Amino acid sequence: MRLFPFGGHRRTTAADAVVTGAGSGIGRAFAVELGLRGGRVVCSDIDPDRAADTAELVVAAGGKAIGTRCDVTVIGEVGQLAATAQDWFGGPPTVVVNNAGIGAGGPVVGEFALGDWHRTLGVNLWGVIHGCHVFAPILRAAGRGSLVNVASAAAFGAAPRMAAYNVSKAGVLALSETMSAELAGTGVSVTVLCPTGVKTNIIAADAPLDDAAERLGGLLLRWTGRAPAAIARTTLAAVDRGELYVVPQLEAKVLWQAKRWLPATYTRSAGLLERVVR
Repeated sequence: MRLFPFGGHRRTTAADAVVTGAGSGIGRAFAVELGLRGGRVVCSDIDPDRAADTAELVVAAGGKAIGTRCDVTVIGEVGQLAATAQDWFGGPPTVVVNNAGIGAGGPVVGEFALGDWHRTLGVNLWGVIHGCHVFAPILRAAGRGSLVNVASAAAFGAAPRMAAYNVSKAGVLALSETMSAELAGTGVSVTVLCPTGVKTNIIAADAPLDDAAERLGGLLLRWTGRAPAAIARTTLAAVDRGELYVVPQLEAKVLWQAKRWLPATYTRSAGLLERVVR
């Protein structure tokens, strides 16, 4: 029988949780699922109205919640998010989900605008770095808690015409692996989520995507995308088991193993995909 921290309770049951990018998609699904498990959830988003909407859904699911604005690219706002959460909880959070992110793709390296590079890395990578920088010391001092970082199968997939997105998510994966080692024995766990398609508005949102990338992304989501709620449940179950990696879909698992065992063959195959796209 597996023993769980926090007085024998699973980490994600009755959690005091902070979720970034909670206004839609996977972030909203995480918040609602944590509410279903009896949690108190601070729902943050760059759009405060969407954060408030998610908070209402959490309450309807049986949890307690507040909504607040946070731009994860600004370290001061992430620090304020932590202060708001601790004030509302009356102590440190027990689960932090660094989820906020945007999609990006289309032009090849050299044609993809540098401004879009900065924006993509700012949200997808620096947003997670900021979350970990602020919350990891809080959880470590408490001697318990879980960090959940949302990456993507793009972290190891290296598909062409997605360089900025791939780099941002690879950084999240590497950060999570590093922190898992750094936090070993502290009572704080790290879990990194690496899905392929998830049916969210990440493509429809204001993101640096050209028309071809948007069409291709839409098709992939229709063919392989899973509902955000299912991804959230799978991930939180992994958190309860203390697992580092969550690779929820079959195609993501195939990519993971192919890249691991046949890296040269995999890279050549990705090159064939680029020729098809041309």
